[in-house]
This record gives sequence, C-alpha cells and structure tokens, in this order.
Amino acid sequence: MIFEDWIENAWSLGASDVLLETGTPLVVRVRGDLQTIGGAVPGELLVQAAQDFLGAEGWSRFKECGSADLSVAISQVRCRVNFYRTARGIAVAIRLLAPSIKDLHGCNLHPDFRKLIEATTGLVIISGPTGSGKSTTLAALIEEINASRARNIVTLESPLEYIYANRRSFIRQREIPTHSPSFEQGITDALRENPDVLVVSEMRTPEVMRLTLNAAETGHLVLATMHSANCAEALTRLCMSFPSDIQGSVRAQLADCLVGLSCQRLDFLSAHRLRVPLCEILLPSTGAKGTIRAGNFSQIANVLQSGGDEGMWTFDRYHRWMEQVTEWVRPVQRPAAMRGSAEAKSPQSTPIFGSRTQSSSAGSAQMRPTPTRAAWPRARRRWPSAPMPEKRICREYRSLRSIAAAPAAFSGLAVSRPGSSCRPPLLPTVQTKHR
Repeated sequence: MIFEDWIENAWSLGASDVLLETGTPLVVRVRGDLQTIGGAVPGELLVQAAQDFLGAEGWSRFKECGSADLSVAISQVRCRVNFYRTARGIAVAIRLLAPSIKDLHGCNLHPDFRKLIEATTGLVIISGPTGSGKSTTLAALIEEINASRARNIVTLESPLEYIYANRRSFIRQREIPTHSPSFEQGITDALRENPDVLVVSEMRTPEVMRLTLNAAETGHLVLATMHSANCAEALTRLCMSFPSDIQGSVRAQLADCLVGLSCQRLDFLSAHRLRVPLCEILLPSTGAKGTIRAGNFSQIANVLQSGGDEGMWTFDRYHRWMEQVTEWVRPVQRPAAMRGSAEAKSPQSTPIFGSRTQSSSAGSAQMRPTPTRAAWPRARRRWPSAPMPEKRICREYRSLRSIAAAPAAFSGLAVSRPGSSCRPPLLPTVQTKHR
C-alpha cells in the first residue's frame, strides 16, 4: 500500500505530520518546517484510502459532514488521521505518534510535573498551541499514575491516540463518537462509572468546560487539555467562555479546584538536534487563587515570576534549566517492524557476531563473525583478550544437524572437529595486565 511507503519515508525523516491533498505533492513537517516529497498525489488514491480507512459507515458520515477523524496504525506507526474536503477534493492530515507511551522522563519533562498528579481531586490543565505535544504530555501523566498507584481511570478521547496497557491502574478508554455520542454525554456517564481519574482529551465548548469543573469538584482528579499560548491566556479563555453573569462563580470554582496548569511549546535545541517541550507551570498558591478569583489574569505573569520557591516555572526559568541539562532522551528513530528485510536476513544482523578484523587476503578491514562477550563469559574471565573457543561455538549450536547447516555468519570460522586443534579465529589483540 502506497500509504505505508509515505509513512515510512516520513518517519525516516523524523517528521511529525504528513499532509496530503488532491493534485499537490506530499508535504511533511520536520522540526516545524514543511518539506515536499515526490510529485502530485492523485485524487483517486485519496478517495480509495478514505473509503478503506473509514469503512462504509464512516464514509457515509464523511460525505455528510465533510470531515472525519480516526486513529489507526499504518506500517506499525500509530497515527491520528483527519480526512476533510477542500476546493481541490479530499485532503488528509496525519499526525505520527510515538511508537510507545513514555513517562515524564522519556518525554524530557521536568520532574516537577509529578506534582500535578499527587492530588486525588481537582483539575489539571495541559495547554499549548497546536502541535506542541499536549497529548504526549497528557499520556505521560497517565502512564505515571498507571505505573505508581492503583486507580480506575476513564479517558474520553477523540480519537484514541495512545492505547494503554493496565499496569497498576485500570484504564477504560472511550472514543468520541464511537463509544459515546459526545464529550458532554461521556462526562455525565463517567461520573457514574466510579472513576478515580477522569481524562478529557480537549475542552472545546463551554458545556464541556462546565461539566469538567463540576467533575473536579465532586471528588475526582480530572486531566484535560486546551489550546492557549500561555497560562494567563488559558485561564482567560476558560472563564470568558461563559456568560458574563456567571463568570464570577466560574472563577471561584476554578480557583478552588485547580491543581495545576501547564502551558508548553516545542523548542529546538541546535546543540542536540532535538525538539523538547518548553513549559510554564502555574500551581494554586494563595496569590494565584486570589488572582484567579479577582479575574486579574494579566497579573498571572507576576505570580509565576514570584512563585519559583513554590515550584512554579516561567518560560525563562524553564529555559535556563534546559540549558543545564546535558543528556536528553531521544525519540525512537525507526520501529523494528519497519526495518528492511535485507537487514533482518543479513548474517551481520545476528546479535552475537560482527567484530571487525583484518582480511588475510585483501588486507583491508572487513566484518568477520566473532562471538561477543556475553556469549562466552567463562572464556572471557579466563582470557580477557581472547575470543570464544571454537569448541564452545559448536556446543552452543549442537542442536543443528551439521555445522554446514549453520547460518552464513559461520563462514570463515575454523570449526574444530574431533582430532583437530582448537584454534581461535584471528582478532585484534587487546593489551591487558595480568597479575
């Protein structure tokens, strides 16, 4: 399938998004910049792909609404896909997700993020612009809870991006509108499903915001995301979504139940060639609560600046911490299932072979099969610079019918037989000291 080739190429380039439209070239987003690959994409291909991915019911809904969201694995890469109509025909926006769910350390986030999930009740908001990694941070917080404590977690997502495995917690994932017709209905139902933690993938409408605040006040820890450029804008947008006559009660409700608010954006570290989240964290101190109740959201920046001792982070303070970090967790470059078959079948890919030696005929360096240290611990303890004796190799593979049936990686080894001397293969000598 040509879609798989596109995803593999995008993944190999380190792209975060793939954009397709009828009659235009394939576009990928790498470190925030757009690049084109190949020629124009035929419209018939996108129509066929939409019908295959959406199915009969989803295709009829797409023709009625003009757009459709789904989450699917393409070439072993988890993707969030959005089909939509444009003036040229059908277009597709694909977000390439991480192949596995990482914890806070794996997402290169500060350990202070753990403070956001220490509470048992209240509201945690993860905000930021589009494409800043809000879903990844939210998944990391869920995974931290999943690994550390026993909780009943109910998630409402549209669509399902990451599939969680139950570790210590029990995670019930519901997709909108597959498992519930709307976020409003899903939140109402979740309150009767005995959750300890409720996850709302995005607060979009005032009704969803109202139900989310109510859920945070009724003894649940609620994790939610929303779009904003900074913490002050997130609070302003949340409160201004309601009618003016009830904004005062909404601000009081938010000040009472807020556990933490984080806003993030992706920053490119040229020295490490890596994009990491740059964050701003607001915690519910006495000054922060008073500012929220009064509606003085323009003073949130001063609250953040003066709250460093209380665990708050401004963008500048967080950036100074990033400059002190020397080791970052790098993303997986390529899933194992996407490696070429030639590499998988190559003799050099056998885990215990592949040391570099000198060729006796050509005199140039080439790969010659030799065992690794893990394969011959006894021989290594006796002779620190000596390779694994050939008799040991025969014993490791004695289940084979004959030495001739062994993998091609054995070619070049002087295999010992009864009556012959056990001569180790040629290796570079290692200078060691013996007592």
